[in-house]
Parts: sequence; C-alpha cells; structure tokens
Amino acid sequence: MSERVPERSLASRLRLAVVRLNRRLRAQRTDEDVSLTQLSALSTLHKCGALTPGQLAGKEGVRPPSMTRVISALEGLGYVERNAHPTDGRQAIVALSARGLEHVHATISAREAWLDEQLTKLSDEERAVLAEAAEIIDRMAEQ
Repeated sequence: MSERVPERSLASRLRLAVVRLNRRLRAQRTDEDVSLTQLSALSTLHKCGALTPGQLAGKEGVRPPSMTRVISALEGLGYVERNAHPTDGRQAIVALSARGLEHVHATISAREAWLDEQLTKLSDEERAVLAEAAEIIDRMAEQ
C-alpha cells in the first residue's frame, strides 16, 4: 500500500510557479553576449535612473567590486555611460546609454511577446484569474 504524499502548501506551489515563470521569462533574451547579472543591472538602471556604482551594487545585492566589473563590461558594450558625480568628485554616476535603453526595451518586448503568446493559449476565465492574481502578487511584493 503506497503512502499518500501530502499536498504542497499554497506558499510552496506559488513560490515554485513564480520561479519557473521567471526562469522562462529570463530565457527570452535578445542578446546572449549580456549575462543575466549584466541584464539585471541594466534593468535596475532603467527602473531607477542613474546611480552611483555603490547604489547599483546595493540594489543588486552584490559587492561594489563585483558591480565595478559589471559596469566595465556594460560600458565596453556601449550600454552604460559613466559620468562625474555632480557634487562628489570621488564618485561617478552610471546611466543607461541610448544603446542600453534600446537593449532593455528589446528584452522587455521579447519577454512580453512570449508571455502574450502563452496567454493566448488560455481561456478567458483563466486570463481573468491571472489578472486578479497579478494584482494580488503586486500587493504582496510591495509589503
């Protein structure tokens, strides 16, 4: 007689679903030359605007020396620009370049196109449930 496997908790199921969806979305890339770490830094600059390397490292949860290497690579690709800090001569400000902004928009478009295609495979009711779930997840993420 086989033992019954307990049903996973909602928290577990939701966590796994979010991780899997995030993994699939991250796979929708427009440029394999940019690492996921670099892409994350570009996305943060897109969302937050120009930052010092230290601020960017803090938002990305990495050490400043690691972020310096990421910034250097992105600068080499022409995706970011480093400018003098307006009030602190010891600091620099890192911002997306026009090419970097174009890259971020292309990546967002590729991911949303993939997701749009997946959504067309669902029923109207399933899409309505996901619309409601998206609002709930946003509220949870803001807490």
